[in-house]
Amino acid sequence: MQKHNFQLERSLRHEGFSVVAGLDEVGRGPLAGPVIAAAVILPEECEHALFLDSKKLSARKRQLLFSHLQEIPARIGIGTVSQQTIDRINILQASLLAMQRAVEDLRRQNYSPDFLLVDGKFPVPLTMPQYPLIKGENRSASIAAASIVAKVTRDQLMETLHHQFPCYNFQSNKGYPTKEHRQAIKEYGISSHHRLSFKGVKEFV
Repeated sequence: MQKHNFQLERSLRHEGFSVVAGLDEVGRGPLAGPVIAAAVILPEECEHALFLDSKKLSARKRQLLFSHLQEIPARIGIGTVSQQTIDRINILQASLLAMQRAVEDLRRQNYSPDFLLVDGKFPVPLTMPQYPLIKGENRSASIAAASIVAKVTRDQLMETLHHQFPCYNFQSNKGYPTKEHRQAIKEYGISSHHRLSFKGVKEFV
């Protein structure tokens, strides 16, 4: 367990930033489905060490922590960018746009962060104080919590899409380019949820 993964947030609060949000996204690598980001404001008093990089957690553990975040309660914003927009503006810009939309979703709920901790090396296109952090899920509980929320939210969406397009087995591969998924594209062609600009899909357009 990480013992000091809320240190950045506390330091920023001592500097006068009272509402710090962590941002992360999932879905940059899949051949199908949207990219989804989350913005999470954690309470000052909670078990911050529980929140780890979502990639290091089992699906069951992620779901438990997702439920725990809602019980604390954490403040959560979600941002989604469709596969059509990904094809139009590229996956990096779509990821940043998804994080921007997640912050805007927080604001619609009347939770306005005054500082952003952003996973990755690029800032979000918003004119507000922020700090991009490479491998931020390992350095910030807020970013780690955002990675959990984004991952659970996107996985749930892909499981829903599985029922519409069972031939691709989205409930298992979540749209990632597994051997099974790539073979299904070759056999059945592409769906309306595939990313037409991605290698492994564009060859079949």
